[in-house]
Amino acid sequence: MQSIILGMAIAFVVTIASATDTEAIEKALPFSPGERLTFQVKWGFIPAGEGILEVLPIETVNRIKAYHFLMTTKTYPFIDLFYKVRDTIDSYTDIGMTHSILYKNRKQGKYEKDIVVTFDWEKSKAHYTNFGKKRKPIPIKPGSFDPLSVFYAFRFHDLRENTEIHAPVTDGKKCVMGRAKIIRRETVKVASGTYETFLAEPELQHISGVFEKSKHAKLQIWVTADNYRMPVKIKSKVYVGSFIAELISIEKTGPISESSKR
Repeated sequence: MQSIILGMAIAFVVTIASATDTEAIEKALPFSPGERLTFQVKWGFIPAGEGILEVLPIETVNRIKAYHFLMTTKTYPFIDLFYKVRDTIDSYTDIGMTHSILYKNRKQGKYEKDIVVTFDWEKSKAHYTNFGKKRKPIPIKPGSFDPLSVFYAFRFHDLRENTEIHAPVTDGKKCVMGRAKIIRRETVKVASGTYETFLAEPELQHISGVFEKSKHAKLQIWVTADNYRMPVKIKSKVYVGSFIAELISIEKTGPISESSKR
């Protein structure tokens, strides 16, 4: 389940123009601190767990004002008996949404991790540790985002049918140019409502975990066709079966766009 939600973040990438006026940036962004999106994830027809995406209050990280994004995923008690997931990902970007500053990925359950990725933009390097064990720093491309913040950068981009979005993304072990195709507009009904959306299909060849073992892996993501670009549905087909994540609740500091709902 965690790989499906995380795949969403890894696959969506976009280059964002820099800006210096903090107040103007905050007004222009399609999200703000206080946003909380909750998804239910099903494995086939079986409810498997929940994933939550949050925008937390702005913080200062390494003397830089930063957005703080948080993703948590957990399996339900019944699924815990077979494959327990308790994952937390923290991501920090500069207030201009031009690059990542810090990335943390903590996993509990069958496979435990405590990953920290720091970004040295003076030397264009990413430093990766797992439970304190260091890997050799890797070079990163200008404007690189981590696997979670890249999704919020994607939401800053105007979408059109039959177009492709691409930009660099890194998890601290490698830096790749990610791509996602915008396929078409669709009306989608989920538990939280009915939405006008764009369907996007990311490339998966650089995604690790459950996807790398699937010869014909496919990921589809529906985001609202308004200024918020909120994800409302995520569907995958991988070697262990099919997963669907649907938006079940929304908390926002601003109004929900009525143009996206029907």
